[in-house]
Amino acid sequence: MTRKQVHLAAHFPGVNNTTVWADPRSGSQIDFASFVHLAKTAERGTFDFFFLAEGLRLRELKGRIHDLDVVGRPESLTALSALAAVTDRLGLAGTVNATFNEPYELARRLSTLDHLSEGRAAWNVVTTSDAFTGENFRRGGYLDRADRYGRAAEFVRLARELWDSWQPDAIVADPAAGRFIQEGAITTVEHRGTHFSVSGRFTLPRSPQGRPVIIQAGDSDEGREFAAANADVIFTPHGRLEDGKRFYADVKRRLGKYGREPHQLKIMPGVTFALGDTEAEAAENAARIRRQQVGPQTAIAFLEQVWGRDMSAYDPEGPLPEVEPDLSEGVSQGRVPIKDRAAVAAKWRALAEEKGLSIRDLVIEVTGRQTFIGTPESVARLIDEHVQADAADGFILVPHLTPGGLDEFVDRVVPLLRERGVFRTEYTGATLRDHLELA
Repeated sequence: MTRKQVHLAAHFPGVNNTTVWADPRSGSQIDFASFVHLAKTAERGTFDFFFLAEGLRLRELKGRIHDLDVVGRPESLTALSALAAVTDRLGLAGTVNATFNEPYELARRLSTLDHLSEGRAAWNVVTTSDAFTGENFRRGGYLDRADRYGRAAEFVRLARELWDSWQPDAIVADPAAGRFIQEGAITTVEHRGTHFSVSGRFTLPRSPQGRPVIIQAGDSDEGREFAAANADVIFTPHGRLEDGKRFYADVKRRLGKYGREPHQLKIMPGVTFALGDTEAEAAENAARIRRQQVGPQTAIAFLEQVWGRDMSAYDPEGPLPEVEPDLSEGVSQGRVPIKDRAAVAAKWRALAEEKGLSIRDLVIEVTGRQTFIGTPESVARLIDEHVQADAADGFILVPHLTPGGLDEFVDRVVPLLRERGVFRTEYTGATLRDHLELA
């Protein structure tokens, strides 16, 4: 029986409290050298792609900038275009919002990155539902969930129309005939949809991989359906074996209605890791990282997000307060809203009482958790087991340090995956679609 190959990608740290920016080993989130270090490490490890997240407004806590996590990040496609010049094979994936951008302009930017990188570009399609972010844009406001997924689906369809409007052999560049473009090789795009109207010709020829790879990150039913219809890769939170198997089966099952085969969508959960020379040392490292990720102020901030109240008067090392959540409104803006805060608060209270947890220990328990903890040998085995069990096609690794957080994984775990025969020893293709085994 042929063993499935593991796909790996690298997430640049700096989103939410996963990143431990206060660690002495942590570097700049803006200095280009940080991006280069992580990207070159990922390429040395023959990873499929380098992944950048993005936000369109600074988060606020009680009306002030939330500065417990990293604040301030360069724009994704600009950073990736620069990385195209210092990498050779690594895919370059950027998060760009489909709610607050326009298809023609974004299609040009993504196609430009695809050309500059010789076929290594990917677009992580995200949407935004909150008016808080919308205030930074001309039309303001927000879209209801159904409308924002409808807009995103139409956005992707239109972008693909634009990318496909040039025939592969459109450029002839024939001096003798005095002709640069083959006649009839560029189609006029005429699109009249619910959200967009475009009439004209696209300005760029097809890229070396035909069109950029589409990534989607979402776990709702609408998000799963969007991925089944549109995505080449889905970035999920389901890194645990049983959860991953259920998610994997559900999303792969949906592909048939869109005329797609299971191999045409790669499922890659975002995961963290903690390594050690022994299992005990790895567990100690994981516990230390968790406490770094959830400091006293961060613990209170998480509590406030659920309780909807100012909780700054409470001791993070003390018990949960007896006060009930204020469900009228929250104190955080710019975060993904928590559904049914009353149910979440009840679950947290029950867990704290059962285990005798302080506020900080509770938040560590429910948020700050490494997915793979162990020796390099045991982590390589677990990753392989998840992929062979159809819990994932691979993983997007989210290290806790910038920029050296991936070094140990590439040096110690990747060689063991190669020994198991489930991970490439070198790149066999030039484009991201080659790496992902996509047409």
